[in-house]
Amino acid sequence: MGNPKAFLTIPRQEAGYRPVHERICDFSEVEQTLNTSDRKLQASRCMDCGVPFCHWACPLGNRPPEFQDAMYKGKWEEAYRILSRTNDFPEFTGRICPALCEKSCVLKLSMDAPVTIREDEAAVIEAAFREGYIKPKQYKRNGKRVAVIGSGPAGLAAANQLNKKGYEVTVFEKSEYIGGLLRFGIPNFKLGKNIIDRRIKLMEEEGILFKPNTEIDVKKLPENFDAYCICTGTPQARDLNIPGRNLKGIYFAMQMLAQQNRILAGQTFSKEERINAKGKHVLVIGGGDTGSDCIGTSNRQGAASVTQIEIMPKPPVGYNPATPWPQWPIVLKTSSSHEEGCVRRWSLASNKFIGKNGQVCGVEVEEVEWIPSPEGGRPTMKPTGKKEVIQADMVLLAMGFLKPEIPELPANAFLAGDTATGASLVVKCIAGGRKAAADIDRYLKM
Repeated sequence: MGNPKAFLTIPRQEAGYRPVHERICDFSEVEQTLNTSDRKLQASRCMDCGVPFCHWACPLGNRPPEFQDAMYKGKWEEAYRILSRTNDFPEFTGRICPALCEKSCVLKLSMDAPVTIREDEAAVIEAAFREGYIKPKQYKRNGKRVAVIGSGPAGLAAANQLNKKGYEVTVFEKSEYIGGLLRFGIPNFKLGKNIIDRRIKLMEEEGILFKPNTEIDVKKLPENFDAYCICTGTPQARDLNIPGRNLKGIYFAMQMLAQQNRILAGQTFSKEERINAKGKHVLVIGGGDTGSDCIGTSNRQGAASVTQIEIMPKPPVGYNPATPWPQWPIVLKTSSSHEEGCVRRWSLASNKFIGKNGQVCGVEVEEVEWIPSPEGGRPTMKPTGKKEVIQADMVLLAMGFLKPEIPELPANAFLAGDTATGASLVVKCIAGGRKAAADIDRYLKM
């Protein structure tokens, strides 16, 4: 441990975002970076706790005290080696992970100023690429072949691990580009797609075969493979089947987000196909990260206004006594997209879509109350009768995803990521892909 008292003298410093007036004019990444000197100072704040809760909280079991100590001492390559032992893709998690590690950092629990673990992680991997610490490796083959179905974070992690273990890995992807959720579900302003391309190129150079535009029916898996890792995610979004659902102008969030990413990749769409918020009053139904991504995308497309509604009550700011550590803190989250402009409202249920000439023009909403359950379970929703109409020329449904139904599979087929758990975090999907790879390796060695 380089500086055991740094947390007393050095305040938490985040890199922050580009100015709002600048970033809403493009789709480039909004997050900035600190210079190397400041980043090392932030790493020095880690206290190398006797019981490091950050280890425990991270689904990957990352070791922040170890890699941050190396950072502070200027040993960037060592920091990269430590980080890459547990995390296949720090360049993804360092940008989009909600940082479960930081929520469990002792400095978070004691003074609400955790170590900047996520940003430090991103700095380590970018230094590794920049300085040439990362070079393609060739692994001795064991003569067995594994098919990975789906190229999202779970599929990529499984493929990466299996390749290192000597298997010949083929990744099948139904879409035209590799990356799954990373490619199509996350806006470029949070994760530039050049970051994905850089990693895919490295994986190809290490021997992994990618087959885009290849949809696989899990009921009829391709032949001549010794095992299969199914990582097809949760493609079915949760719908809102209320009167007026068939009106034009109502879309699932992923329809908009995926199309915008395709446009940025150079694809074109007809005027009829284009989902564009320019000049429109946009209503986002759903208060999670996907809804936030819709806000940022709508503002960049030139929306006249953006409103986000959530059926659950507004969470408290900063600390929630109902969700103390070690529970996940349910507190008000203000994302970079929220800062860019939107009206946020809570405890509103949607009753019906209102249309004119077949086009949506508003949504009738009703205020609801949440009655605590005496048994301590999920509270009961109670309509209050207080109704109003929110003007909306475009409605985006961002209410989560349904866990897919998986048919009976052969013994050599394994599930990973959202396919196995339902919609989750990218970091958990990477962990799931790593576990599936270990399970496949164990199975094929029996």
